[in-house]
Amino acid sequence: MRIAALYKEGKRFTAWPVRVTYMPTEGDTQVLVWAPKSLFKRAVKRNHLRRLMREAYRLHQELLGDKHYQIAFNYMDKEEQSFATIEKAVCKALRKISEQS
Repeated sequence: MRIAALYKEGKRFTAWPVRVTYMPTEGDTQVLVWAPKSLFKRAVKRNHLRRLMREAYRLHQELLGDKHYQIAFNYMDKEEQSFATIEKAVCKALRKISEQS
């Protein structure tokens, strides 16, 4: 239910290779990390990409400040990118979220 509301009412933008959907929330910040099965058939690759996105978020979550959000990170590229590329995209996304709200 919360996920449907996030995708229906949330704001979206792309920080390649990640599409970000977010909206402010009253409770704690919640993060959804997703890599599509249609692009990566092997679960090992999907899990690896999700792990990279979660780690990038964990390292840079202080960029959000004191505000709380529901955030969805959707991996979009057909190729696996390096951690540096994903980290750069997640940082860019977190900065943009904190600036817009």
